[in-house]
Amino acid sequence: MVLLIAVFVTVVTGIHLVRPLRALTRAAQGRDEHLPPVPVARHDEIGRLTAAFNELSEHRARTEQQRKVMVSDIAHELRTPLSTIRSALEATQDGVIEADQHLTDSLLEEVLLLQHVIDDLQDLAAADAGTLRLYAEQILAEAVLRHVVAAHRAAAEKAGVTLLVDSAGRPDLWADPLRLRQIVGNLVSNAVRHTPPGGRVTIRASGDDATAVIEVTDTGAGIAEEDLPYVFERFWRSEKSRNRRTGGSGLGLSIARKLTEAHGGMLSTGSTPGRGATFTITLPRSGQEPHSAEEGAV
Repeated sequence: MVLLIAVFVTVVTGIHLVRPLRALTRAAQGRDEHLPPVPVARHDEIGRLTAAFNELSEHRARTEQQRKVMVSDIAHELRTPLSTIRSALEATQDGVIEADQHLTDSLLEEVLLLQHVIDDLQDLAAADAGTLRLYAEQILAEAVLRHVVAAHRAAAEKAGVTLLVDSAGRPDLWADPLRLRQIVGNLVSNAVRHTPPGGRVTIRASGDDATAVIEVTDTGAGIAEEDLPYVFERFWRSEKSRNRRTGGSGLGLSIARKLTEAHGGMLSTGSTPGRGATFTITLPRSGQEPHSAEEGAV
């Protein structure tokens, strides 16, 4: 009887242990992207393993969906200028339009747009792969801000937007000057696009003993609260019509965040609808090396 009871208990215990593991095995072998989660009926190690597997499976499904959306968005971004270039060249070849200076300028603008999208994708790919390199040095934040303002002043004046620089205390920081100008430039370009004529974009620099803070504030329509979690996603635009005048390529903010994180910093945003938005860059100051995605430090 003792032996029979021991065998019975062993078999029941084995079945109880093996059943959830078999369910996990079937789920792991499944090729469907939308498999239902494995039920978590236990609170021991197997239950925690099942919960972790469900989280991993959900993350995989989200990643795959984002990959599909990204491929579609890239195709759209590249197709539009290529279609314009092809149509213009075919019309010129058929003698419908004349190859004059206006046509040349238009084609050059489309080619530059293509180059801009490809360069942005290359930067993001380098950051994701851990091959993005930074050449950091001690720099003055105010000098970077004034360089960015000078580079964007013509576009801002054309849009009827005033650019202002407010540097409190002239903070210095340890960063790659070219990449920092790229970060701030992306934010300023985005702010100018979303600020109506007569508005202003203000760039502020401040800091304490540990960090330097750069803020880009505009007086545009702001960002809806439900849109705030998505503003740094690739190819995401608040302008659903994908209008380039107000939406850009949808990569600038993603690149700005990636480059900020590569410096060991943080990029965040806040907004009040109808009163504009503020993007805040927080970076380490002197004595702290920025991070590379591959090695942890540059």
